[in-house]
Amino acid sequence: MKKILFILSILSLTVVTNSCESDITSLNEDPKHPTVVPSGLLVASAQQELISQLLTPNVNNNIARFFTQQWAQTTYIDESNYDMVTRPIPRNHYNRMMASSSAIVHSPGVLSALRDAKQSLENEGLDATKKNNNMAIIELINVYAWANLVDTYGDIPYFGALQAVPGNPGVSEIPYDDAKTIYLDLLKRIDAASAMININQAGYTEDLFYNGNMAKWKKMANSLKFRLAVTLSDVEPAIAKTNAEAAYNAGLFDSKEDSWGLSAFPSGLFANPVYQEAIQSGRNDFIPSDVIVDYMNSTADPRRDRWFTKIEGVYKGGIYGSNNSFLGYSHMTSPKVTNGNPDVGEDGGYMLITENAQGYLLDYTEIMFLRAEAAARGYSVGGSASALYAQAITASMTEYGIASTNATAFIAANPFNASNWKQSIGFQAWVAMFNKGFQAWNFARRLDYPVFVNPDDSTVDGVPVRMKYSDQEYLLNKNNVTAAAQKIGGDQVTTKVFWDVY
Repeated sequence: MKKILFILSILSLTVVTNSCESDITSLNEDPKHPTVVPSGLLVASAQQELISQLLTPNVNNNIARFFTQQWAQTTYIDESNYDMVTRPIPRNHYNRMMASSSAIVHSPGVLSALRDAKQSLENEGLDATKKNNNMAIIELINVYAWANLVDTYGDIPYFGALQAVPGNPGVSEIPYDDAKTIYLDLLKRIDAASAMININQAGYTEDLFYNGNMAKWKKMANSLKFRLAVTLSDVEPAIAKTNAEAAYNAGLFDSKEDSWGLSAFPSGLFANPVYQEAIQSGRNDFIPSDVIVDYMNSTADPRRDRWFTKIEGVYKGGIYGSNNSFLGYSHMTSPKVTNGNPDVGEDGGYMLITENAQGYLLDYTEIMFLRAEAAARGYSVGGSASALYAQAITASMTEYGIASTNATAFIAANPFNASNWKQSIGFQAWVAMFNKGFQAWNFARRLDYPVFVNPDDSTVDGVPVRMKYSDQEYLLNKNNVTAAAQKIGGDQVTTKVFWDVY
């Protein structure tokens, strides 16, 4: 993996350099030695950009942990009060996911890199089975990224986006497509990609997440389909049930080892982005919030010992949306040393923020909570809602090294409430998705628990349930983005995405 990451760093540098050159540089191109980036490296580039963007707590790029009020800030509190204008967060997220529409620049963005990978793959002379496996990998990452954009913004440019070909850079005025129509198309794309997979032959060796293990990619396809299906439950219940049950029967993640992402980040350039921002940066900007710490205190949650330090013998979260003294509240566990004393969890483990800490974008714990939700909705997914609720909590406890006896005691003290299953699953999924911002946001929006309070100094009318469109779209694609904003009911953070109907 280190060799791949070194090549990716050179590729990224090349992109930055090329983007600053004018068209006259084409006169210096050597037609006998054209620049062609192998599709496998472009796929790895897309994976690196995707996991970096979705996991980072960098306030310029991703404040999902504030949408779910799990983190609080210390010195600078604009972002926890939902100021997304001073730092153009909607623009930055959109661009890092979508990126360049040019077909002749190998973009570092997720979707444009995958577009380029698909073009390169066509010319690599692979046998049909190998090519299909690689195309399935490209497609499944594509679907994940597109779904994230829909979940974030609602209607987006989709069918007409990133369609440029060499010699035709495409157009900047691209219509926005209906979000539900996109979701239904993504389900079809998952089925098509899954059908391509031959588990008896490997896919890309450059694959950062599974190293080309197509049996794992098959489970990922089913699990991604399951996530999208459950997300549709309130708006398209029949379609949701059919697809969720089909995905379950085809085989979902059945252990943490199946999870999609990185079980451990490599050291150096590609360290865990939470570590890079919260520890390596040398800043003291983030602490756990009182919203989540107070709730976990009320349930005597044993995960506190793995996630937080104590302050004066207790777990104490910073006041959400307010200035907080870094030294006055619990910290998230890390290997940081202050005055010779390591800032660690109660058991001495560095479970949450380390250079090599895990980072998953779709994991076994999430799938188990989705199964519990699906069962509560009446879907046939291999167990009762109560049993799956217990298994989901156990999966989260196991993920962070909590003993099974402690998990069992916690579940007994916090049993499933069938009469208000959304509350039971909503709160426990929110806790389990701690430090997994976008995943936690989706659960909270769909299940309507927890209920978040807009901070007194908030810059918007309510806790965000979507991000506003990129400000650049109003410059480059004004007519289409304006029409899209009108269609969805206004380009506001309080305008719900199509599947968030309650």
